[in-house]
Amino acid sequence: MLQQIIDRRLAGKNKSIGNRERFMRRYKDKIKDAVRRAVDGRSIRDLERGEEVRIPKKDLSEPVFHHGQGGIRDMVHPGNQDYVRGDRIKRPQGGGGSGSGKGQASDQGEGEDDFSFALSREEFMQVFFEDLALPNLARTQLAEVPEWKSHRAGYSSDGTPNNLHVVRSLRGAIGRRLAIGSGSRRELAELEAELAILKAAAAAGDLTAERAILPLEAKVEALRGRLSRIPYLDPIDLRYRSRVKTPMPTSKAVMFCLMDVSGSMDEGRKDLSKRFFILLYLFLTRHYEKIDIVFVRHHTQAQEVDEENFFHARETGGTVVSSALVLMEEIIRARYSPSEWNIYGAQASDGDNWHHDSGRCRELLAEKILPLCRYFAYVQVAEEEQNLWEEYTHLTESCRHFAMRKAVEAAQIYPVFRDLFKKEGKV
Repeated sequence: MLQQIIDRRLAGKNKSIGNRERFMRRYKDKIKDAVRRAVDGRSIRDLERGEEVRIPKKDLSEPVFHHGQGGIRDMVHPGNQDYVRGDRIKRPQGGGGSGSGKGQASDQGEGEDDFSFALSREEFMQVFFEDLALPNLARTQLAEVPEWKSHRAGYSSDGTPNNLHVVRSLRGAIGRRLAIGSGSRRELAELEAELAILKAAAAAGDLTAERAILPLEAKVEALRGRLSRIPYLDPIDLRYRSRVKTPMPTSKAVMFCLMDVSGSMDEGRKDLSKRFFILLYLFLTRHYEKIDIVFVRHHTQAQEVDEENFFHARETGGTVVSSALVLMEEIIRARYSPSEWNIYGAQASDGDNWHHDSGRCRELLAEKILPLCRYFAYVQVAEEEQNLWEEYTHLTESCRHFAMRKAVEAAQIYPVFRDLFKKEGKV
């Protein structure tokens, strides 16, 4: 007798999220295999999307409780009209049952449907970049093209009418009127008190007091006129809400893609190079908010091109690798200051180079390029080790932020990429 335990405990409305995470942790290896197959077989332009993962049903085992083998058990078969105690029941032919399953046919008498589920884009990229981190990652605060954020900064005396602060303006107007008219009002109060005394003396028959009343009244009227001319609201009283923009620090990186397009680089090798470049770009997008890409293709001469020409131009020729490194340094000096940009370089070649040029390539990297870069990776898409590989080998011993690997088939791009950019200290 087969028994199953089903967890029916109540959970939140998003309990499927936890179930999905547990499921992905449980079948982590199979999901990684599916992602690796997708990387190998998918075109580079469609890499950044989800993927459907299939897991054989036989691997979806669940814990069950059942009776052990052996012993004597009495069972009652309902609806029995053909058998009595002691009869032996034959096994049904052809797997038995009259169900109409829709699984794949099998010549072994049994078949099982695969369990399939879809990985979202974020889940796909999370699995793809798991255990990876940028070597010596240090985000640089840039000032050349900063991001601006607007926030309130008190009040100003000029602005647009929609930013006028009425209460603050009236408060300033009252204060101005009080400050300007305080002396006049104090003098007016003194003159009015003196005028009242003179009028009282004149009423008592004092002729001198009577003659002093008219000039004093003229002064009082002049002061009252001066006070009445103080404006109720002056343009200097207006106050506007002020907003200022401050630069916000952002993180930027530039990725240089150097590819050999000489006659020895066939379409297969170019395709391997393209795959590596697109993986590096996707990897950097998870660490930087803005990324510039510079495409440099070279044979005997190097030139900066757009992405379309970089991947699809048919121009070929001999091989002088140093021309690409020289152009890369010139572009860095002209447009990408190392104090403001995180610079990454990726070079792909079959290793074939003019033999007098390989030594110069090593010198250019050691003295000019690597001091400016956060990281530089060289991928050789050919098995044979030629003079360029030998020269670059000397750099791996002294430069920790320089790495080189081989990838001669599409299936090797993914492990090579992980090997180049695995976390420091991780075995």
